[in-house]
Amino acid sequence: MSKTIKKNIDIDSHYQLTQEQISFYQENEFIKLKNVLSPETLAHYRQIIWDKTLALNTNTLAMEERSTYDKAFIQVINLWQENDRVKEFVLGKTLARIASELMQVSGVRLYHDQALFKEASGGFTPWHADQQYWPLSSHKTITAWIPLQAVSLDMGPLSFAAGSQHDQTYRDLAISDDSEMVIQKAMNDYPIECAAFDIGEISFHSGWMYHRAPANKTNETRGVMTIIYMDEAMKLKEPENPNQENDRRCFLPGIEVGQIANSPLNPIIYSQAF
Repeated sequence: MSKTIKKNIDIDSHYQLTQEQISFYQENEFIKLKNVLSPETLAHYRQIIWDKTLALNTNTLAMEERSTYDKAFIQVINLWQENDRVKEFVLGKTLARIASELMQVSGVRLYHDQALFKEASGGFTPWHADQQYWPLSSHKTITAWIPLQAVSLDMGPLSFAAGSQHDQTYRDLAISDDSEMVIQKAMNDYPIECAAFDIGEISFHSGWMYHRAPANKTNETRGVMTIIYMDEAMKLKEPENPNQENDRRCFLPGIEVGQIANSPLNPIIYSQAF
């Protein structure tokens, strides 16, 4: 029995990508992959991620009293520092190697993780591009969006505006009601990819891929863990806005502009050199 459990709970194995999948990501900068993690693996880590997220949550206002951003989800960052089992999950090599191979880089570091729990009747997540917040020197960034359960269309799965990664018009807009009005109109020009997620299905998207999530119309919380990876050779750039300055302080402590982003919070998770 112990051997079976050990075999089924695996966060370090090699998920074999096809050249077609790598080429798709290189062209589109997003992809959904089925059966990346087994149901047993997700069940093993799900409860500790869930418990830690709710314990550390500070978003406790009634839904009707929250801003649009706060209605979208409970957000807890760098859970890997709070619990050894969560750390084991976040530093797993399976997802990190996928990230490296999709981006076609020699290895990846952790930027940070985020638990994003959309509560029952939680609001929509506005259109945005993550890298508006990141003081990083290149576009070689990627987020793994890891549902902790199957996500139906009514629960608010992640949606992508295919081709929007090339649109530089709105890159100075942080998430707000005003930005949603402007970006929503612009995203109508792109094909929208929105579909349910099976258990074990994980998406990956680049920092400049515009994405959103619909509201959660169910009476069940949608639990998602995300891990943000960056090229192992990534350098800190001069922050261009207050959000990037905040990220510099929070996630890149002690790193100077032009230096490799290798603070203690940014370990290499996978590298071809290892």
